[in-house]
Amino acid sequence: MTELYAFTDGACSGNPGPGGWGVLMQARIGSTVVKERTLCGGEPDTTNNRMELIAAISALEALQKPSNLVIITDSAYVKNGISEWISSWKRKGWRTASGSAVKNIDLWQRLDLLTTTHQVEWRWIKGHAGHAENEKADELARAGMAPFKPKT
Repeated sequence: MTELYAFTDGACSGNPGPGGWGVLMQARIGSTVVKERTLCGGEPDTTNNRMELIAAISALEALQKPSNLVIITDSAYVKNGISEWISSWKRKGWRTASGSAVKNIDLWQRLDLLTTTHQVEWRWIKGHAGHAENEKADELARAGMAPFKPKT
């Protein structure tokens, strides 16, 4: 049976500043990669957290039909937000435990909607720790950011 994986990452030069996001998508049968696709993009003035969220959103939006997908991220913000915090935020009218407005609400709402179409398993891995697929997602995020960085 084919399993789908998305390795996602975001990057920012300054925070806020120019940013990029990257996704390495893989279809696997067992441990064998049978198909691979890369996605990346960026923005001129953003934050690292926004880029991390857009990477996950982009992975889900790239799917052509409802699917089961494992998203592997090095962002505890994304992993904890979608799997632990979001239900409380929604119950409280998109407010945090302290009562302040949830940051990046537009992206959290997009991500929340996409998870109603797809079955998603969220996994966190340590970034910059030698995981080949995470390193590739980081490389894609930096490539997505490159057009927005000032030329020196």
